[in-house]
Amino acid sequence: MNVSHSSLPIPNFIGGLTLLSINSQEYFSEELHEECGVFGIYGDDSIAPAYACYNGLLALQHRGQERCGIAVNDRGVISSYKNMGLVSEVFDNEVLDGLVGQMAVSHVRYSTAGGSVRENSQPLVMRYVKGTLAIAHNGNLTNAYEIRRELEHRGAIFQTTIDSEAIAYLVARERVHSGSIEKAVERTMKQIDGAYSLLVMSPKKLIAARDPHGFRPLCMGKIGKSVVFASESCALAACGAEFVRDIDPGEIVVVSEKGIESIRTNCSKPDKKSLCVFEYIYFARTDSEIDGISVYQSRKEAGRILAREFPVEADMVIGVPESGIDAAIGYSEESGIPYEKGIVKNGYIGRTFIKPTQKERANSVKLKLNPLSSVLKGKRVVVIDDSIVRGTTCDRIVKMLRNAGASEVHLRISSPPFIWPCFYGTDIPSRGELIAVKHTIDEICELTGADTLGFLPPDKLNEMLFCKNAGICDACFSGRYPTKIPEKFLEGKERGGVDFDKKLPCVGKAET
Repeated sequence: MNVSHSSLPIPNFIGGLTLLSINSQEYFSEELHEECGVFGIYGDDSIAPAYACYNGLLALQHRGQERCGIAVNDRGVISSYKNMGLVSEVFDNEVLDGLVGQMAVSHVRYSTAGGSVRENSQPLVMRYVKGTLAIAHNGNLTNAYEIRRELEHRGAIFQTTIDSEAIAYLVARERVHSGSIEKAVERTMKQIDGAYSLLVMSPKKLIAARDPHGFRPLCMGKIGKSVVFASESCALAACGAEFVRDIDPGEIVVVSEKGIESIRTNCSKPDKKSLCVFEYIYFARTDSEIDGISVYQSRKEAGRILAREFPVEADMVIGVPESGIDAAIGYSEESGIPYEKGIVKNGYIGRTFIKPTQKERANSVKLKLNPLSSVLKGKRVVVIDDSIVRGTTCDRIVKMLRNAGASEVHLRISSPPFIWPCFYGTDIPSRGELIAVKHTIDEICELTGADTLGFLPPDKLNEMLFCKNAGICDACFSGRYPTKIPEKFLEGKERGGVDFDKKLPCVGKAET
């Protein structure tokens, strides 16, 4: 068993800080955007934290399928195990039994091809002059490039390509000049911009922190006296924890032998909350609640809105598994058109959107979905999907339904068109790869082979969340970024020679 311990000798260090990882790579790459999941627990001898993390990561597996890791604290000695693969592939009883302790942090991750290496696995475990830390992070920093360059000029040696390492250096540096680890985290938050839901484990404390905009979700639960943090509430239920509340944007929660302490940092901006709306549309599991809003109900409401905005005469409504199903139910309820199960999903094939290469995404569609010909033959079908990003799967789905005998296929999308890249952790790397940038809705409809096509109007996103101002980030649809995007971060994002001021309608019809 390859378990890393804090007592291992590691050669590279700066300012007393040592990272337990190898193989330095060039940092800046447009393929480094990721969507991840974090899970942590502060328990006691009555709970095996490694097993709690295992169960939590299984529930968060949809957020990352390429690598995972667990770091456990046994009275100040931190051990870790991480590797490429699914949670069930990386961990077995032998590994979990070897990870003994009272608290733990863990992580699931996916990346694009440029960052798909074992060294980028989390949690990051490090030794520095004040002891040992383990850090797990979900999100992307928009000023990570500047931070890393500044640290490198001071002698830092980076050994991964992930933003989390920059956070680790800052926390360690600030801890040397702070009275506590939580103060070091607070000082670090003043220096970093962008998206971060963060778990930091020191020898005696477990700390959760969420960025001032609340881009990524983070919640807290309890199992008896044990405290649990997770990216989504579904992971709390998976380990038997009761949901307590969401961590607020800009908040730090510290758990120690003294109890639970909440620190409201001066970074917090209640009027600037910008939770990624794509969490509700696609990323989050349907049984999660994020910031008090049910993912399932919001997706159903998106379907209802689509039925009102883009009605059509049809025989049935079907959803593309899994995140299109809830919206399809809402469309059916609003329109009165019966809902049917028209597509069967192979549950052992991963999500196509988070495959690291286009070839893998295309091959996964063929293996993942299969139409029910007996249901579809001769029928006019409304099919609901959650999004069209690159346009690589929707044409195959429409063709698949026609080959199964559908007489008409009306495509409805429960999100607006993607026309801007994301810099906060979603895999939308450049405008040149977005089909809605180069094509009108009519053209997309024709390319997919659908009879009609309708997208959720951008001005209906708050309605989908049952409020006038939910405090969401819709930059990938609107181009309105909640934070400043550095020029260096924009390099390579706008290739393709497209008209970036192009105005797109929200519905189109193929010519006959």
